Amino acid sequence: MSTAAEQTTVIPVLEHFIGGDFVAGSGTFGEVYNPASGEIAARAPLADRETSQRAIAAAHDALAEWAATPALKRARVMFRFRDLIETHSDELAAIISREHGKLYDDALGEVIRGLEVVEFACGIPQLLKGEFSENVGTGIDSWSLRQPVGVCAGVTPFNFPAMVPMWMFPIAIACGNTFVLKPSEKDPSAALLLARLLRKAGLPPGVFNVLNGARDAVDTLLTDPRVAAVSFVGSTPVAEYIYTTASTHGKRVQALGGAKNHMVIMPDADMEQAARALMGAAYGSAGERCMAISAAVAVGDAGDRLMQVLAPMVRDLKVGPSSADGFEMGPLVTREHLHKVRNYVDIGVAEGAELVVDGREMKVPGHEQGFFMGGCVFDHVSPSMRIYNEEIFGPVLVVLRAENLERALSLVNGHEFGNGTAIFTADGRAARQFTHGVEAGMVGINVPIPVPMAFHSFGGWKRSLFGSLHVHGPDGVRFYTRLKTVTARWPDQGPMSAEFTMPTMT
Repeated sequence: MSTAAEQTTVIPVLEHFIGGDFVAGSGTFGEVYNPASGEIAARAPLADRETSQRAIAAAHDALAEWAATPALKRARVMFRFRDLIETHSDELAAIISREHGKLYDDALGEVIRGLEVVEFACGIPQLLKGEFSENVGTGIDSWSLRQPVGVCAGVTPFNFPAMVPMWMFPIAIACGNTFVLKPSEKDPSAALLLARLLRKAGLPPGVFNVLNGARDAVDTLLTDPRVAAVSFVGSTPVAEYIYTTASTHGKRVQALGGAKNHMVIMPDADMEQAARALMGAAYGSAGERCMAISAAVAVGDAGDRLMQVLAPMVRDLKVGPSSADGFEMGPLVTREHLHKVRNYVDIGVAEGAELVVDGREMKVPGHEQGFFMGGCVFDHVSPSMRIYNEEIFGPVLVVLRAENLERALSLVNGHEFGNGTAIFTADGRAARQFTHGVEAGMVGINVPIPVPMAFHSFGGWKRSLFGSLHVHGPDGVRFYTRLKTVTARWPDQGPMSAEFTMPTMT
């Protein structure tokens, strides 16, 4: 018979990854939960300033040799890394599902979208090619080249613990930079598996580092002079802080913030199609997506017809743990976040919005301590309400009514966020008007979540993005490199005379 001590579950203690090795943490640890059960799944070290500086030092020490490595050799590491991700995709998706709570198929989709950026980075020799102009002046040639910026840092959110980091570090590393990743302390294990796979792919020690932590680790990355560039994805208040602090310390920054993505439904849209699209876009991953549709704008007489189809779908939404089959939505990431989202529903009721479907009290049998909540739909929401203006980041959809497309466009453009948006219509003229006039970085036409492919760039407008360059794709290469232009002449007739006027090419 086993003793009580033997029956006690041992909670794993996670580590940092610094200089090519896994390093035990010390001091303060945070708790990583299994959202489906509410139980502690692991403990993650929260790095202090000294540990953070150690990770930066490892990246800085590895920089010169890695930057001097031919792009072709860096690409071969990415090719091997790509194969390893594909081999370990099931393991990676299982880790994400366990710590984040999203369904396994959703987690696997996240891995694939991250893998696509790795595949894009495999083409880095082509992507780093500069331009050449022969004989811009007599005997003078000019050309441009792109060189790495230095040590780069990535601060990434809980909602995509594999995909968002892979939007950043594969391109940064392929361009010849070294990298320090600070993943969310809520679900850090995926980042550690990625580190293990990079090491197995042959990446030299120090080129990629994982620093687990919270505010102290982030502030060290933002202020240390050895860090040249910072990438961030998260809420707008934190994005603004990241941008302001890092820019003040002389770093280039891309900081992606919050969203309130609108989907405009025109009267001529197929309401069944629009409702199904809203279901996946609003409630997939429990609404914890920066590209989730959280506001629907029904134009003309579309509102009543949409709600007749949509409301029963939301009531029938299958909610449960990713460990079982047949579910459409999992739990929220933490108990604190669950309380925050439920509080927003309370606020919407108090504000006078019509709560058509209320998922606040939903319980999953056998998982009563899990962080579950059903889908919620508000109708007849006004632009002055907090549930419309603020990012809820949960399974809560707000529906507004607009008399025409012009009014719908004014609602989208009047919001402080401009991340992504979509229109559902059968009218090409309306789609063109919307696409041309909408103030958002990513637009879908009968596509509810228009996340660009890896060879395009991802980013929003207004207070959804701080910085001028988007993530991955061509903008990713631009962000992680510095442009250098060379003008050269080889005189063949003795010494040149001094020129005291502005030089021109003749």
